Amino acid sequence: MNYFYPNPNPYGYYGGGYIGGYYPNQQQNTDMSDEQSYIENILRLNLGKTVSVYMNFENSQWGSKIFKGKLEAAGKDHIIISDPSNNMRYLLLTIYLNYVTFDEEINYYYPYQNTK
Repeated sequence: MNYFYPNPNPYGYYGGGYIGGYYPNQQQNTDMSDEQSYIENILRLNLGKTVSVYMNFENSQWGSKIFKGKLEAAGKDHIIISDPSNNMRYLLLTIYLNYVTFDEEINYYYPYQNTK
């Protein structure tokens, strides 16, 4: 028996547009000068610093929780911190993020700030 079912929509085309925001042969922006002041960009400027990440897990057994540790990485939808007191690493989803505090001055660069 042949169990191969070809994908009828190899590029994700469905009706009037593409699914997932991807268009074949689309030019990707790799120029960092167009970066905007998103939370992940601010966090990336401060990798290695000690942070407290305040999160709220609505309608769950955890409620609100604070994660403390060294900022290891930050992406569009996640933050990774390591807690040296117990050798744990935490992958935190930013959908639950309330705010982040730092134990020291933070590095911040806004690409469109007035330099006069």
